[in-house]
Amino acid sequence: MTSKQDILASIRKQTVPAAELPNLSDVAGITFANPQQQFAAILEGVGGLCHHVADVAGVNERLATLSPYTEASQIISAVPGVGQPNVDIDTIDDPHDLHTVDFAIFRGEFAVAKNAAVWMTDHSIRHRVAYFIPQHLAFVLPSRDVVNNMHEAYERLRFDAAGYGVFISGPSKTADIEQSLVIGAHGARSLHVFLVDSLD
Repeated sequence: MTSKQDILASIRKQTVPAAELPNLSDVAGITFANPQQQFAAILEGVGGLCHHVADVAGVNERLATLSPYTEASQIISAVPGVGQPNVDIDTIDDPHDLHTVDFAIFRGEFAVAKNAAVWMTDHSIRHRVAYFIPQHLAFVLPSRDVVNNMHEAYERLRFDAAGYGVFISGPSKTADIEQSLVIGAHGARSLHVFLVDSLD
């Protein structure tokens, strides 16, 4: 018998005592006095910006002050009444054609205060690559839909049908071993999240 076989045989003889799985219903995630304020602070820390506005008109007013939006040549908006889109994503058959989009606006499902993540799905868009290929992104969602933590977030997820979903926190970024942070390395160079008090 080789030394390798000796080691494997010794491992197989060992028994590990059974342990009960933890009761996750007893695990309470962190909560915040003001989840929207916490979300905004964390989002800024990861390179994004949060805008808390009253309504859709407030979103459009704030967009008009953002140079990535005002200087954009090609704009997508999948949120009715928000922005002035000149590219209709629903008429594009080849998602590769979206590589020239400068600014894209999408509806977020909900956000997480602890890590500034926004849950995005493909329920309302034709090409999910649109979350990653534009130069700049904006997400719009009701301010009431900011949960405290990932425990609360997972309670809101539904898997009863096939689909696509992703948590996005801030713009694209990477850091090398010298801790040099680069924003927009692999995708969007900026992310603006609009928390709207009166939406729908």
